[in-house]
Amino acid sequence: MPSSYRNFRQSVPWLILSLEAVFIALFNIWFPYDGELIKSYPAFQDVNHMMIFGFGFYLMFLKRYGFSTTGFNLLLIVLGVQCSMLIDTFLLLLQEKNKHHLERLIEAAMSMTAVVISTGAVLGKANPVQLILMTVLELIVFSMSRWMNVTFLQVTDSISMMHVHLFGAYFGLAFSSCFSEPSPRTDKNARTPKSDLLSMLGTVFLWVFWPSFNSVLSDSKWRAIYNTYFGLAVSAVTAFALSVLTTKDGKFRMRCLNPPLKLHDTSGVHFTFGMPAVLGALAQVVLLIIKNWNNLSSLGYLVMIQVGAFCLTISVALLTGLIAGLILNLRLFKTIPVSKYFEDQFYWEFPHLAVGF
Repeated sequence: MPSSYRNFRQSVPWLILSLEAVFIALFNIWFPYDGELIKSYPAFQDVNHMMIFGFGFYLMFLKRYGFSTTGFNLLLIVLGVQCSMLIDTFLLLLQEKNKHHLERLIEAAMSMTAVVISTGAVLGKANPVQLILMTVLELIVFSMSRWMNVTFLQVTDSISMMHVHLFGAYFGLAFSSCFSEPSPRTDKNARTPKSDLLSMLGTVFLWVFWPSFNSVLSDSKWRAIYNTYFGLAVSAVTAFALSVLTTKDGKFRMRCLNPPLKLHDTSGVHFTFGMPAVLGALAQVVLLIIKNWNNLSSLGYLVMIQVGAFCLTISVALLTGLIAGLILNLRLFKTIPVSKYFEDQFYWEFPHLAVGF
């Protein structure tokens, strides 16, 4: 590897091993065996598949960043789930509540969705040290945001968890705004038919497991599964139709939307996760008004609770994402030069050059 490439040997291994040592020590103290509910395992399995396979392949659209996409995704998830479980346990101790370990594991895996979405905004630009520290910071802030929503606004656990897409998208966009933008003339962030096919495979994984994700914490699981599945079905049909209608030659395209912000967003998390989350929050308010139209005495209160939870989540995400981005772009964290964006060779050993990969 050329000498001009920065060596992460003095930072990444020690950061990972130090975090893991802390996790092992705390797990030994806080997690005695409690007789798990095995019936919850299928739900965890679905969420885990969604995180590892779904997002791992979904983000593999960059032609020269496939190793880093899947490798860093796995690293962040296995570290982040442990971190999230410890944060959740600490908050439960403060509230004097208790949950089964497997239930906490499911929620920890679901919380990692925020981190994976945020990673998509800085894909190819942030180095492993920055991504690992971003993971820890974001999980702490997201957990605190959920805790404030549940404690002060009386939002249910399932609704507060559904804010994970909103939080992840706008934390990631704020974080991404602190990085230098790549040159518009570079082709290293281009796609190939192979990378688009792998990304489509990840999309299919996400599509298949999304009903499980939305229903796992819901009190009315059948309703959540039913609504999610048919919502996805309608969205898929609409996407195919718009794909044909918006192309000059009337053919299908893998990606038919352009980023609406003048901000470099590698994987388009704003229009993939951010805007749908905003529209979902607005739709929830509209449906709440329709459902409680005959109970005007409490309607205003219910609407303000939902609007307040939305505003709290997006405000905390934007503010903390910006602060995290400013801190983690200091020289101490070895920010990579723009010329090395979107390159697997910067981090991975190759037996051959990555040209055409």
